[in-house]
Amino acid sequence: MRRQEEAEMDTGRVGESSSISERYLQSLKKSWCSNNPWTARYIYGLMFLLTNLWAWMMRDYGQPVLLDLERLKGCRGASYCLGTEGVLRVSLGCFMFYFLMFLSTVGTSKLHHPRDSWHSDWWIAKIFLWFSFMVVPFFVPPAVIDIYGKIAHFGAGVFLLIQLISIISFITWLNDCLTSEKFTTKCQAHIHILSTASYVASFSGIIMMYIWYVPKLSCTLNIFFITWTLLLLQLMTCVSLHPRVNGGFFSPGLMGLYVVFICWTALRSEPATEVCDRKVETATNEDWLTIISFIIALLAMVIATFATGLDSKTFQFRTEVAEADDDVPYGYGFFHFVFAMGAMYFAMLLIGWKEHHTMRKWTIDVGWTSTWVKIVNEWLAACIYILKLVAPVVRKSRRAAAPV
Repeated sequence: MRRQEEAEMDTGRVGESSSISERYLQSLKKSWCSNNPWTARYIYGLMFLLTNLWAWMMRDYGQPVLLDLERLKGCRGASYCLGTEGVLRVSLGCFMFYFLMFLSTVGTSKLHHPRDSWHSDWWIAKIFLWFSFMVVPFFVPPAVIDIYGKIAHFGAGVFLLIQLISIISFITWLNDCLTSEKFTTKCQAHIHILSTASYVASFSGIIMMYIWYVPKLSCTLNIFFITWTLLLLQLMTCVSLHPRVNGGFFSPGLMGLYVVFICWTALRSEPATEVCDRKVETATNEDWLTIISFIIALLAMVIATFATGLDSKTFQFRTEVAEADDDVPYGYGFFHFVFAMGAMYFAMLLIGWKEHHTMRKWTIDVGWTSTWVKIVNEWLAACIYILKLVAPVVRKSRRAAAPV
């Protein structure tokens, strides 16, 4: 019975994906300048990328310009924090633009609706609006920016939580799809190979972190971070392999790879003066590795925001909804909401989650606050994944124990 239900669910997912793919191919036949929601998402993503670059330029190279603005004379600690305050001002403008788009498009369900046209068209007006929002925050009093900086911590946390749920949902969906009766015979070898590769990469990453970030036994905090990551990997695997869960090795292998990656980024976020990082000894202020890492991190953040914004179906509480041909291909409101939260998130990355302090050029997400944010995010990821594995078993037990 359970296998039959899973097969029906997988068939529904595949049919839903096929429907979306067909609508996507049809939309590509339209002109890039026409009312096309698929094209619109790339334009919004490009605008978000340009805003990130503008914020970075304000932080690393904008102090001579910011010194001339009277509105910034209230910056605590004189001129050294102007770059950080410039990032928050750019972030505020980006947030206002995408939050306005969220308010004006939330609830849009049909194509060829005025709000659909506003989301997918009217680019001259929206680019002018976006540019205005990039300028206006530089004339806002510092007290307002200080309040926004505190609120941005919460918004960045919301973004991380949305991204986390989206990634875990994708991993569990992929596992259910590949292990279903429809694909299990075709993809069995692929599943074994990917599972083995995930565990090999995870354990190799843990070994390398011990080598790079534990040069001496006095580095107890790094030892704790890495060892706890190893325990989380084992715990997720044990829960998945429990007979009542029967989740296999594939999804815990991918989740293990994900938490190892988060742990590695957390250790990389430790301050450059940290004696437990062997790579600091050979690093210079603006070496090529630092610059390349910065560019990759910036692009990864933009891509993550873009991909998460399209995953509105994961956060829908309605399970069975028949799709019509004139339904919107993704949730416009959710898409812009994720970008609005992403605006707060990139500000926190560029200022190290702390207002009124400076950061070294070509660095991103560095500091003890950044490290702990990522570590907590890793632990939360493991908890959410385990809950997703256990929840169906608990619901089934309650249904079985309920009186008929």
